[in-house]
Amino acid sequence: MRKLEGDAWKDFVLAEPRPAVCAIVLSDGRPHATPVWIDLDGDEIVFTTWHEGVKAHVLTREPRLSLCVQDDQRPFAFVSIQGVADVIDDVEAVKVWAARIGGRYMGADRAEEYGRKNGVPGELLVRVRPTKVVGYVEMAGPAAS
Repeated sequence: MRKLEGDAWKDFVLAEPRPAVCAIVLSDGRPHATPVWIDLDGDEIVFTTWHEGVKAHVLTREPRLSLCVQDDQRPFAFVSIQGVADVIDDVEAVKVWAARIGGRYMGADRAEEYGRKNGVPGELLVRVRPTKVVGYVEMAGPAAS
């Protein structure tokens, strides 16, 4: 097992379009976790969410969250990110990021399609400023050569 140092977590997150699991705390204290498609903008993690969804309601009340991105193939790896979210209601910014994120996960040829589909009024942009990042690679030992 090897700890990721410095900005190496960003390389891991961007290496493959893996979903992140977004964990938040509901008003009654119960945890709530859902997958999200993400991208990076400098040091910030970016994703979108629907204005009537649980994430949008919780993050406007309590902006702290945790994201976990994992590689579930041997030798296994993960990055865990604690951060503070800023929820932004800007349909033009959502269109840009929805296309970028859609292209990342579905292929560049479908980016515009996802931008149109998800870049609509009601969809919100979430920008997460990391406060703590921990990551490990080669959890099951060094990769076979």
